[in-house]
Amino acid sequence: MRTTTLIVAGLHGSEPAHWQSWWQTQDSTAIRVQQDDWHNPQLDVWTERLKETILATDTDKVWLVAHSFGCLVSVRAALDMPERIAGLFLVAPADPERFAVNLTVLTEQLSVPSLLVASNTDPYLRFDKAKMWGRIWDSQLINLDDVGHINVASGFGAWPKGFKLFNYFKSQFSDAELNDYWRLSA
Repeated sequence: MRTTTLIVAGLHGSEPAHWQSWWQTQDSTAIRVQQDDWHNPQLDVWTERLKETILATDTDKVWLVAHSFGCLVSVRAALDMPERIAGLFLVAPADPERFAVNLTVLTEQLSVPSLLVASNTDPYLRFDKAKMWGRIWDSQLINLDDVGHINVASGFGAWPKGFKLFNYFKSQFSDAELNDYWRLSA
């Protein structure tokens, strides 16, 4: 099965020093999902753009590497088209309520593998809510403790340990396992 990685940034996109930008330089096949207005996050509009990007890839499935609001977009797209998603790597999700997102569009269990990386001190999503979303989405949860929003402002530039974690997460699923995971979850 052929896969590629899509980088799904959050509000304002990911600046050049952000770990998502560095990761893209490490994977020549990775594609950054572009939004028309990085300063006006709209779940439906951004999700449609992500879905268009997924359909435009020439691979069987995609891995979504998302940050902040991009996590909400990625979850929504994975709920809409799980057959095209290999898995989700969700880092520091934003609180949907902060963006007036209708929570019912996100409160389904994901039918694809997902890993949620969160922090005790993320100002954009309290850790108890991160745990709640992890349970709802049936995501594995990793707590990085007191590291803020896992972005440039909180000291995360290239984040090579996160890159290794993502690659380890991907390695846990062979092509057959991904197909079985999707088939059994559908």
